[in-house]
Amino acid sequence: MKVNLKKLLSMLLVVGSIVAVVMIAFSNSELENAWDALGSLNPIWVLGIFSCWFIYMFSDAFAYWMYFRSEGFKISIGRCVNASLIGFYYSNITPTSAGGQPMLVNSFRKAGIPVGYGTMGATVRFICNQFAISFLSLLCFLIDRDFVYEQLGGVIWLIRIGWLINFAGVPLVLMAAFQRRLIQRIAEWIIDLGVRIKLVKNRETAVSSVTNVLDTYHVALKELLERPWRIIIQMLSGMAGITALIASIYFVYHAFGYSECPWIHLFTISFMLYISACYTPLPGASGAQEGGFLLYFQNIFPPDTIGLALLVWRFFTYYMFIIVGVFMVILERIILRKERKKKERQSKISNNLYNNLSDNFSDNLSDDLSKTLSENHSETKI
Repeated sequence: MKVNLKKLLSMLLVVGSIVAVVMIAFSNSELENAWDALGSLNPIWVLGIFSCWFIYMFSDAFAYWMYFRSEGFKISIGRCVNASLIGFYYSNITPTSAGGQPMLVNSFRKAGIPVGYGTMGATVRFICNQFAISFLSLLCFLIDRDFVYEQLGGVIWLIRIGWLINFAGVPLVLMAAFQRRLIQRIAEWIIDLGVRIKLVKNRETAVSSVTNVLDTYHVALKELLERPWRIIIQMLSGMAGITALIASIYFVYHAFGYSECPWIHLFTISFMLYISACYTPLPGASGAQEGGFLLYFQNIFPPDTIGLALLVWRFFTYYMFIIVGVFMVILERIILRKERKKKERQSKISNNLYNNLSDNFSDNLSDDLSKTLSENHSETKI
């Protein structure tokens, strides 16, 4: 499949999810005037939803900034915010978020961070985010176990699959650091199986790709463990970010004027939705997130407003990253163009200065040479 066709299909999925959410929100016969309902949202709570979005985004950028500064690179927090939002943008418009990390690393490269260090930074963030998600979701489940079974007993299998996929990343990451050869053998066995059933076309390419990924994980985690303070910073930023993202549902709930459901129930159900939908191989887990929200929160939001709640929640946790991301891509191009022009001006000034100095030196040398020859001629004449 050509790259342009993949991009088109991804954008169609995103647009389709937007249309579906809007139709769900505004087609409810039990809601007389959806626009009035949206206009009546408490602005203080809406500001809280935006704050959750900002904290999630900024914690990611701050973690990158701290990591690169500790490696000795001079990069501004603004450029880290720009790169982070570009990464979020491409993660949300490509299947399985495949385009997010490469574009993030490329954006950091343009900001002066070598590709190797950019990849390491992205890997460290992934490792710490997986730990944060695994720990916090399990903690909420253990605290609010009875409510989970009461609310989601019929679909608990979805949560178990999500746990299996998300939690598997934690031991696999650790094994990639401490049992490198074992993971390599397992990966090659899976690739060989893929070759036999014709899912993998080129074994050498697949093995090379897996080897490079494992090497990056191995080195990144080893370096991370050598400096414990880095682990603390990355873990705290990861927990702050994911907590803010999950907390957005609390503010959405109160923005509609509801207050009966305790915050721990809202947090727990939101975590369960996250881990059971995030592995869906569609841009932004489209479809799974929307359907999961309607299913998981059906007994928390009234039937007449759950569609609007989905629209508001999805806007701040997904669509806003796409909207802001587009502007960040444009902003990056403007920044790069200004930096290029600045370098050209500096180069031109340097060249002019060099030429002036060279001309002055040549003129002085010519005058001195002429004077010397004249003096020698005079002495010869005498």
